[in-house]
Amino acid sequence: MTIPKMEGGLSGLAGLASLEASLKPLVESAFADRTRLQDATVVQAVLDTIAALDRGELRVASQGEDGTWVTHGWVKEAILLFFAVQKMETTNVGPFEFYDKIPLKKNHQAAGVRVVPPGVVRYGAFLETGCIVMPGYVNIGARVGERTMVDTWATVGSCAQIGKDCHLSGGVGIGGVLEPPGARPVIVEDGAFIGSRVVIVEGFHVGREAVIGSGVVLTASTTVIDVTGPSPVERKGSVPARSVVIPGTRTKRFPAGEFGVPCALIIGQRNPSTDRKVSLNDALRDFNVPV
Repeated sequence: MTIPKMEGGLSGLAGLASLEASLKPLVESAFADRTRLQDATVVQAVLDTIAALDRGELRVASQGEDGTWVTHGWVKEAILLFFAVQKMETTNVGPFEFYDKIPLKKNHQAAGVRVVPPGVVRYGAFLETGCIVMPGYVNIGARVGERTMVDTWATVGSCAQIGKDCHLSGGVGIGGVLEPPGARPVIVEDGAFIGSRVVIVEGFHVGREAVIGSGVVLTASTTVIDVTGPSPVERKGSVPARSVVIPGTRTKRFPAGEFGVPCALIIGQRNPSTDRKVSLNDALRDFNVPV
């Protein structure tokens, strides 16, 4: 599977703006009208966009100076078009055989990242220096920050944005949000600790240095209840920075009676003295909650 290389490099915001200005109009035109993919120049723009994603020069979503996240829908459009222009091919890696449209990411040593067999990182994902991927999975369009651990059987779905110094514990499921292109991907900010078997999907936003206890499920419709004050405070779609979150249930009335439905409980704030590499049990010790 031949992937193009773009000549030259980019320098700061000026280079990024130049790259976007040259590629975005062609990608958007092809996404609106797939017949444009008959034009070799348009196809090259799609390939160059994914190549820039793979090198970390572009990303699906970025955080502004005011802390808000912006989704770059045209980059997600390029990923969808990439599937349209790529052909299925067989790839052999030692005793393993793959049959797919997207090749595996290469040059981990040069990038300063560690990928443990049989961990898989797809072309078009970007891992910053110091990342470790145990036998897990990182999909196209995803970005994983410096020194973050993707632990055994954890998955980072398409376009998810994972910050620096995070720990995705064993079996964590970070969902992909590829369509619609304008939809926000899952975002986990710097320093977050995500406990074993946590599921985070549908563009949910986990704030900086939050601790998510084992088994919590966070979706767009999950009710997140802050129980640290005299009365509960509800929110959806995000967990504030440095929050400590555990699984909970709340009673809801149905025609057949009252039943407990899942929710997430914010039970406190991460202790400032807690090291970022702390275990989940240590992070929860102050709240006397075994999870």
